[in-house]
Amino acid sequence: MNIQQLEYIVALDKHRHFLKASEACFITQATLSGMIKKLEEELNVILFDRSKHPVQPTDIGKKIIGQAKIALQETNRIRDIISENTGEIKGELRIGIIPSLAPYLLPLFIQHFMETYKEVKLIINELTTEKIKEKLKEGHIDVAILAIPLLDKDLKEENLFYEEFYHYGKLNSSGKKKKYILPEDINMNELLLLEEGHCLRNQVINLCELRVKDNSALKLDYQSGSIETLKQMVDLNMGTTILPGLSVLTLTENQKSKISTFVSPFPVREIGLVYYRHFTKKSMIDALKKSILATIPETMLLKKDMCVIPVK
Repeated sequence: MNIQQLEYIVALDKHRHFLKASEACFITQATLSGMIKKLEEELNVILFDRSKHPVQPTDIGKKIIGQAKIALQETNRIRDIISENTGEIKGELRIGIIPSLAPYLLPLFIQHFMETYKEVKLIINELTTEKIKEKLKEGHIDVAILAIPLLDKDLKEENLFYEEFYHYGKLNSSGKKKKYILPEDINMNELLLLEEGHCLRNQVINLCELRVKDNSALKLDYQSGSIETLKQMVDLNMGTTILPGLSVLTLTENQKSKISTFVSPFPVREIGLVYYRHFTKKSMIDALKKSILATIPETMLLKKDMCVIPVK
């Protein structure tokens, strides 16, 4: 048994097709098939049911593939430990970030990070919170930037900043604009939300204490995967929405007139770095954190009279 064989069975499990798996491993199909067959003979088990299309792992195969993934992750961490020991900050850092944060946070720190750490290659993917948790544990991404706490014992969390929530659009009340509002000032039947799967949607529901939305009263029942789309819908007088603080920074003066602040304690979401508890690229995480904290508005770093809205 060797590392290459473990890589091959993990690749076949991922692609469920010998040709696609061999192409992903940059070897011939015959080599991949032969190496996996040799491993099966050594272990005296059948790892894959080749009679099925696509090919499927057997019950024992699933267990061995699961352990192979752990072994490969630990092998990669040996290389990381060596890099850590030299004190060099270089290599590849795979980052997952939630879509409601990416368009506003990435432009703030990316240039600073890349100019400061020239030997680090960043690979960034926008993913929902559940996908991020899954990919962190599988070793497909190294670190994530998202709303915390996740309360997952397998993951470590480090605080970055607090992002205040604001109401965007018309309120229930008529007359003079209020300086500070309560959730009951919002017309819940006009509130536009992100689609299912976004943690920001859950936080807005928790903030506004939404239970059942009266769809019969709606002229428009619209859910989006983009905060920018929701903002545009509000600008067309098609409803209202709740915006996180970084997205407010890009508003025009006219758009800012539609912003309302909630009463104290101010509702916020806590943003942090999350990584697998056995992750070893600590110097890269510290570098990433340093760049973010150097470029985020100072007001978001301060703890004030606030209430962190639960992610779930």
